[in-house]
Amino acid sequence: MATVGEVGSVRPLRSRRRQTGKLLVLLAAGCLTTMTGGIVSPILPEMIQQLQLNPQWAGMLVSMHAITIAIFTPLFGILADRVGPLRVMIPSLCLYAVFGTAGAFMGSFWPLLAVRGLLGAASGAVAAASIGLLGTMYQGEVRSRVLGYATSAMTTASILVPLLGGWVGQIQWQYAFYLYGLGLPLACVAAPILANRSSQRASSLEAGQTQTLIKILRQPRTLRLLLLLALASGIVYAVIVYTPLYLKATIAAGPQLNGMVLALRGIGAAIASALLASRMGKAIGVNRTIALGFVVMALTLGVLPFQTDIHSIMLTALLFGAGFGIVVPSLYDQLANEAPHELRASVMAIGTGGNSLGQFLSPVILGPIWHAFGFTAVFFVAAGVALSVGAVNMVRK
Repeated sequence: MATVGEVGSVRPLRSRRRQTGKLLVLLAAGCLTTMTGGIVSPILPEMIQQLQLNPQWAGMLVSMHAITIAIFTPLFGILADRVGPLRVMIPSLCLYAVFGTAGAFMGSFWPLLAVRGLLGAASGAVAAASIGLLGTMYQGEVRSRVLGYATSAMTTASILVPLLGGWVGQIQWQYAFYLYGLGLPLACVAAPILANRSSQRASSLEAGQTQTLIKILRQPRTLRLLLLLALASGIVYAVIVYTPLYLKATIAAGPQLNGMVLALRGIGAAIASALLASRMGKAIGVNRTIALGFVVMALTLGVLPFQTDIHSIMLTALLFGAGFGIVVPSLYDQLANEAPHELRASVMAIGTGGNSLGQFLSPVILGPIWHAFGFTAVFFVAAGVALSVGAVNMVRK
């Protein structure tokens, strides 16, 4: 028969295992949201050719999800605070699988664009529920570290997903859309693992709390954090969109080499977000950590147009990713601190919406600059924005 001490030691072990299981499920859900655009990018040329799409507008099939994520993530974050994050996550994972795989059966542009938009809405709901649960399950320094793990996991997924989508799509481009079906088994796993009183019950977001949420969002500090998230994601998309085009034009880089450079950016972000962001925030302060991350992004963007050696380009990509990996979890951690526990899912979901809005607007703003002045101007503008943000945050207390 087990002694009292043995029973006492078993219970914390089981509790840690349950907590680890919940964290892994939430990280997996977050990784699914990174698949939304990454799967389509490698197979877009085949889609254009076989479906005879207009190349001028076909790129919207890759970015359409970003605008619907930006719109629906805050709305689903508020809903998660009303009915409970789990009640939002499970149906959203199922819809994610349905809308994602539906793309394989669409034979023209507009139906494809419609299901891509619906997929973005479902992805926004998954993001809102998962980041809301992460924000409420952990507190203080532990939450900062866990958000770093989440950023690291999603960044790692952003490296692997295009490779996986290209490998599957090489057989037949429709097959890549079947990868979205992973949402169904994850929903089946998440339901029992995440089910508990705290995740199932609604938080009763009443009129008074709605007013509190509006008051939080009107605060200059909250608006600043939302703006910084949008700017950080917009700067990163400047690299994602224009670096492959720049490398092809200057050193005749092919898809494999471009993929390696972008992968190194993701690796740098994954390492920094998991290992550096939380420690630096504790050592030098969160504002200075954010400032340093933006400065690193600015310097690496500024030197990129002058590099022609592939090894230095790879090192630059790695350092740029590290700067981004320092910034994002620090911003989310500060954003979580701005809201009370019962409104944290809403506020952090709005932050995710701001992130996606920055992704969508980046090529819209930088595209005309590229067309009129070339790649150097694009990288200099993005670097100037990053450097200005870093300088402003450096002097903040």
